[in-house]
Amino acid sequence: MTDTDEQQGDLDRHFGEQGARLTYGSYLRVAQLLDQQHLESDPPAHDELLFITIHQVYELWFKQLLHELTAAREEMFSGDLWRARHLLARVVAIEDVLIRQIAVLETMTPQDFLVFRDRLAPASGFQSVQFRELEFLSGAKDPGYLDRFRGLTADETARLERRLAEPSLWDGFLHVVRRAGLPADNDDEVLASLLTVTADRSTYGQVWELAERLLDHDANAAMWRSRHVLMVERQIGTKSGTGGSSGSPYLRSRLGLHYFPMLWELRSHL
Repeated sequence: MTDTDEQQGDLDRHFGEQGARLTYGSYLRVAQLLDQQHLESDPPAHDELLFITIHQVYELWFKQLLHELTAAREEMFSGDLWRARHLLARVVAIEDVLIRQIAVLETMTPQDFLVFRDRLAPASGFQSVQFRELEFLSGAKDPGYLDRFRGLTADETARLERRLAEPSLWDGFLHVVRRAGLPADNDDEVLASLLTVTADRSTYGQVWELAERLLDHDANAAMWRSRHVLMVERQIGTKSGTGGSSGSPYLRSRLGLHYFPMLWELRSHL
């Protein structure tokens, strides 16, 4: 065996259990991940682990959604519409998981939640920075959230401000419409251009398909909000939220939110 063969053999042993340079646990940081669930209740409430785990999983998926949606927006600006649609299809698949995940949380009875709910105040899902980033990126930009948030770090504030200032998914879509040779400088022009797209899908098929994927994202967000408010009402009725919000009345006030209202209005003109 030559020295080269021996060196190649050494390299091969870097993979799998022989090399042991990288393991499943070390790559995924499983030990650190499993050390992030710290209960506040004393004695420990059985369902608090479920509550923490569900919300931490949401935050991990929110991170992935921000990664995919930011990339989809950039692909719209670069002109790679296939890639943008592909990423948006992944977003919709992830959101389907988030909607179904609510059913797991609903296995917690109101009585079991009340055992540790008081320990959560003033923490609240209202304070999820990544969730607000997703809304801002999708086009639902409300600077007032920066004033209503409590306990934001400097980094979190900077992230929200950046999302408010940067182009949204809708801005990216309008760029696609203009690049297709259609006007999109005001709502009337956008509606007229979208009607042109719907009437001539042989020419504007990629634009139409992209619009449909954006609508899927918008519809899933609406379904998540609807399932979420029902879950909250099932758990605490009309009690105030732990963060000081009005609870389900506030959540119900947001059920009519659409990221892309023009895509919904278009249906009325077909």
